[in-house]
Amino acid sequence: MSPDASKLTPALRRTLGERLAERARELRAEIATQLRTQDDPRLVGLRNRLEETDDWAVADMMAEQDIALVSRDLTELAEVEAALARMADGTYGECSECGQPIPVARLTAYPTARRCVACQEALEAHARRTGG
Repeated sequence: MSPDASKLTPALRRTLGERLAERARELRAEIATQLRTQDDPRLVGLRNRLEETDDWAVADMMAEQDIALVSRDLTELAEVEAALARMADGTYGECSECGQPIPVARLTAYPTARRCVACQEALEAHARRTGG
């Protein structure tokens, strides 16, 4: 790999920023669709599942799945918005642990990455050892 291949160029930064902004729009639309006209997604999901199945255990399990999907989308949206904030403050592409540049290949594959591969692996290994 040439030295330039690991640099986050202005054009690539713009492209990744556009991808992140588009993903944020998609996630907001998905979340809005999932929550439209619902005050409490758990109760509405449970009600809808009961109407479909008339089985409380199945309905409750299905409602939990609906909630998990919304929760997953909200988590991803938070990651996307954090990446956009790092772009705005000029720290996008820098590892939050060691301060070194995150490889372009990693950012291209995972635009919300906050850590370089080595620091991410160390964090995951620590979490496995400590159970958290």
